[in-house]
Amino acid sequence: MTSNAPIGVFDSGLGGLSVVRQIRRDLPNESVLYFGDSAHAPYGTREPEQIKGFCFDICDRFIDQGVKAIVVACNTATSAAVNDLRARYTIPIIGMEPALKVACDRGHGTRQHVIVAATPLTLRERKFERLVQRFDDDHEIFKQPCPDLVRIVESGHLDDHDLVMDTLHGYFDRYDLTGIDSVVLGCTHFVFYRNYFRELLPENTAIIDGNAGTVNHLEVILESLGALAEEGREGTVELSNSDHDPRIMTLSHTLLGE
Repeated sequence: MTSNAPIGVFDSGLGGLSVVRQIRRDLPNESVLYFGDSAHAPYGTREPEQIKGFCFDICDRFIDQGVKAIVVACNTATSAAVNDLRARYTIPIIGMEPALKVACDRGHGTRQHVIVAATPLTLRERKFERLVQRFDDDHEIFKQPCPDLVRIVESGHLDDHDLVMDTLHGYFDRYDLTGIDSVVLGCTHFVFYRNYFRELLPENTAIIDGNAGTVNHLEVILESLGALAEEGREGTVELSNSDHDPRIMTLSHTLLGE
């Protein structure tokens, strides 16, 4: 493996493209192979063992392609499979988790009221429960499953303002949002809704995602291994998907910003 080998990035569908955008922004020398498993989306309503099988198949493919690291750009897949993936492969496996620590630390010691928006599986997995237990004595944390937000992205209806806002109101009108300090976007699909959340939430409510932190962690790991791509090199992105409908690839390029 050389330092210019690609990084494998995968997600249950198209949400992980938000992580690829962050890699392109922060690590422009790196090349990325992206795999979206839209044929099996959404992962968030599936059983963990089934998700593990999907992840093994995708990562075996990445290994055959000679990647130097793999980013599991999916909170649900991380919850279900990241430990098994790390036991199976020798290259770095970078997972994701909802950025709850970032949200709680914003208060600098004052009690925070935080909504974590994520898939049903992420919110019920033991990994997330352990994360919550680190903070729930000192902060008030609300778990809000939002499965339809994944479906809207995957179906290409992200630009349907009325549909998106009606869906968000269906999930969040139960809260007194004036008392919420931050909303954590605990699914990479949800990052594409940042402007909609900004419209929904009071101005002083923070919107937090884990993409920048994940890419920073990836950079630290690669640097520690001497595996960062050469400076001045122009990185590339290669997209593939388990759903071979041409619409999916067109939508992928749109979400990536190309």
